[in-house]
Amino acid sequence: PHAGPVDSKNEAAMSELVPEPRQKPVVPMKPMGINTNLLGYIGIDTIIEQMRKKTMKTGFDFNIMVVGQSGLGKSTLVNTLFKSQVSRKSSGWNREEKIPKTVEIKAIGHVIEEGGVKMKLTVIDTPGFGDQINNENCWEPIEKYINEQYEKFLKEEVNIARKKRIPDTRVHCCLYFISPTGHSLRPLDLEFMKHLSKVVNIIPVIAKADTMTLEEKTEFKQRVRKELEVNGIEFYPQKEFDEDLEDKTENDKIRQESMPFAVVGSDKEYQVNGKRVLGRKTPWGIIE
Repeated sequence: PHAGPVDSKNEAAMSELVPEPRQKPVVPMKPMGINTNLLGYIGIDTIIEQMRKKTMKTGFDFNIMVVGQSGLGKSTLVNTLFKSQVSRKSSGWNREEKIPKTVEIKAIGHVIEEGGVKMKLTVIDTPGFGDQINNENCWEPIEKYINEQYEKFLKEEVNIARKKRIPDTRVHCCLYFISPTGHSLRPLDLEFMKHLSKVVNIIPVIAKADTMTLEEKTEFKQRVRKELEVNGIEFYPQKEFDEDLEDKTENDKIRQESMPFAVVGSDKEYQVNGKRVLGRKTPWGIIE
């Protein structure tokens, strides 16, 4: 019996709440064929130049990690790559230094300047890796180190009072040295790359490639490639770097022909055709 008055009360209240229907604003007609030239010069084409100037001023970080058992020429190769004494060993290492009992991680920083471009290079060495009788889980400290650097960077990035320039200690790439046995990868190689290919760009390199003949080298490369594929190990350049067809073509070429790189390092200079080159002297000529 009370329904009637309650409803009418509600209706009265509702009518107060519902606003009068307003007229919609008129949508302006689209101007026919707007001419972009009328807008004048904006300067989008200078963005790259601005970025270049900024990068040149601040310089950039490049952190490279070298992993592999001792005696594979890791330090020599890094010195060869950067044409200067940048490795841990060349910075005051003595012959008496014993093989560390566990994997250590040593980072050495340098500032390299070339053609006005400044690069803060950090070489991260992992002495003791693969040199023990039992090498079980010897990649763990390396994995921990790599992950810690990501955490550190992320912490700085999400900080409210953020630094203007966050020091980048993340490992950009890891050169993994494969012993030039000519047979196959060791279980340790596979274990390391399986665990770490998920967290870092791995570039597999066959060390001391001048110890093999050209045929042996080609064969060994194919074998290593096959093993990496069978074990599902991704190495640089990974598939996600194929942003367009051009990139894909280039990367496929690297993946199918160059990988793993066969390398020779040397810090001695020789004269070849009137040019000074880094190389190794052998009875049958100079390996550049």
